[in-house]
Amino acid sequence: MDGHSDTTQPAVHYWVCSIVSCKKHSEDAADSNNLCHIEKAYSTILSELGEDVDREGLLRTPLRAAKAMQFLTKGYKETTQDILNDAIFDEDHEEMVIVKDIELFSLCEHHLVPFYGKAHIAYLPNKKVTIKHTQLYFYLFQERLTKQIASAISEALEPAGVAVVIEAAHMCMVMRGVQKMNASTVTSVMLGRFYDDPKARKEFLTLTLKK
Repeated sequence: MDGHSDTTQPAVHYWVCSIVSCKKHSEDAADSNNLCHIEKAYSTILSELGEDVDREGLLRTPLRAAKAMQFLTKGYKETTQDILNDAIFDEDHEEMVIVKDIELFSLCEHHLVPFYGKAHIAYLPNKKVTIKHTQLYFYLFQERLTKQIASAISEALEPAGVAVVIEAAHMCMVMRGVQKMNASTVTSVMLGRFYDDPKARKEFLTLTLKK
């Protein structure tokens, strides 16, 4: 019996590792293929704008732009669990937790130009806390981003309440369109007790938005 166990375990281990390796290789090949398509698309865009993509300054620009776009949208391949990893802890704490002035960068899905600013989040713990706060990489509306952050925190921590406020400047409003240099957009989402309890909501807004 022992002899049988000794011969099958390495084989099983190799088989499992091979599956993981093949999956990773397949994902890398798909990313590489997508990169080529995106690079060609950027090259076409530059050509249609009247640029010479063969001149020195633009030789590698389509590739660099393609890699940048893949990085800036990598959030589509990540889950809440991937982002938080093991940074959730059991803690007997029920008072409000606020993390403010989290730097935020994203792309507007209308024009694919950046918007940037700060996010302020709060949650009322239900025996779980986290110490990890990270950037999200998508292109989307600020309103949807605010909801997604609140939903992700609610899903991961199962708190009694979640509040999120985002203040951001949109380059599609600054560089084009209305061209308002100092305009900012503020969005908020309140879940649980922050939605039901005006006192909790007021405390969060007072502590977060005061300068």
